[in-house]
Amino acid sequence: MSKHYIAYYESPIGTIEIISTDTTICSIMFCDGKQAQLNEQQNLPKVIHDCYDELDHYFKGERREFTVPYVLNGTSFQQTVWNALITIPYGQTANYQDIAVAIDNRKAVRAVGSANGKNKLSIIVPCHRVIGSDGSLTGYAGGLWRKEWLLQHEQLHFIS
Repeated sequence: MSKHYIAYYESPIGTIEIISTDTTICSIMFCDGKQAQLNEQQNLPKVIHDCYDELDHYFKGERREFTVPYVLNGTSFQQTVWNALITIPYGQTANYQDIAVAIDNRKAVRAVGSANGKNKLSIIVPCHRVIGSDGSLTGYAGGLWRKEWLLQHEQLHFIS
């Protein structure tokens, strides 16, 4: 089993906990209620530093896609859903039905919602871009207010 590293990134909408191996990001999650610890920069792998840089550029409105290596840990169905989420363009949204259609499983709307909720790579795998079929904001592990902020942020910096 490979070693895991934990670091914290201070975003404009709260602390984000980043977990990585030596070479890949495993998790990027908002960590309300956790006290961010000082990162020992010299002991963190390059992938964490790269993730910091990409998050910085994203929050400055300068990055639309992420290139940092990551791993999707989940069932094959969850991975299929998460890969479909990655195809939702920056500044745009899709609903659960759209994702079910995209993965060629029209009846899996609830399962898509469940998989969406288990995404451990928030922002990089943009589950915040999934909304209800009526256009309403639906669940987001980081809180609906963050989902709204992220969508508004992307709209502000979106240029077609």
